[in-house]
Amino acid sequence: MRYAVVVSDGAAQDLADLHRYIATGDGHVRADQVIDGIAARLAALAAFPNGGEHPPELLALGIRRYRQVHQKPWRMIYRVDDIEQRVLVLVVGDGRRDFQTLLRRRLIGD
Repeated sequence: MRYAVVVSDGAAQDLADLHRYIATGDGHVRADQVIDGIAARLAALAAFPNGGEHPPELLALGIRRYRQVHQKPWRMIYRVDDIEQRVLVLVVGDGRRDFQTLLRRRLIGD
């Protein structure tokens, strides 16, 4: 059974911001390549939705409802909805940054 992969508004904005940032520094071709790589990684979740690990920042808080995959250095945080058979991508961010604060703000609401 394949799951639908849905990109939330927040993650879509993350991707747009990422593309713009890379295009400014390295050009549109490189930005397209990075976004294509991320899109391919996310598309693979349709077949293996539980393949990602739990983000350590959330696991330390006992939160196990989110998972992550990488397209280094980018991290994609998502939630699996088995009832609707979909993967909801919530965050796309640079794993070299302060992810704990980002996840707290975007997923926990603190």
